[in-house]
Amino acid sequence: MANIKSAKKRIKVINKKTLRNKMIKSQVKTEMKKVIVAVNASDKEAASASLKNAVSAIDRAYSKGIYHKNAVARKKSSLTKLVNSL
Repeated sequence: MANIKSAKKRIKVINKKTLRNKMIKSQVKTEMKKVIVAVNASDKEAASASLKNAVSAIDRAYSKGIYHKNAVARKKSSLTKLVNSL
């Protein structure tokens, strides 16, 4: 455990940021899963709607610095390919 006051504060701040990042990543994964479920059910309209929500969530996560730009591009590309395969 840290003894210095600033180190204690850094631990608190890091824990807050880690929790925030986990929440946002979890939301992105949930939105991606909705797209995959809709594609597996062959529901084109639901897949398109959930793709729009997923891309929005991924872009929000990128703007907050949670994902690297190449990871964002890869996620969006793979989801778009899935929806276009219908």
